[in-house]
Amino acid sequence: MIRTLVESAFQTGCLSVESEGLIRQVLAFRGYRSEDLDALANLFEAVKKGHIQREGRGDLNIFALSR
Repeated sequence: MIRTLVESAFQTGCLSVESEGLIRQVLAFRGYRSEDLDALANLFEAVKKGHIQREGRGDLNIFALSR
């Protein structure tokens, strides 16, 4: 599921609040695969570099939930 959300963000150039919330939920319930984490790492880098914009204003600390 995370990969699908990440692919959508790359296609639109925007990470929606809803998608970010779903990613957080999947991470919290440990419902992900290793390829999801790889996709998430790519998304994080793209957001940091400004290639993808976030609708949300808070901290992008979704990796804290995956550890």
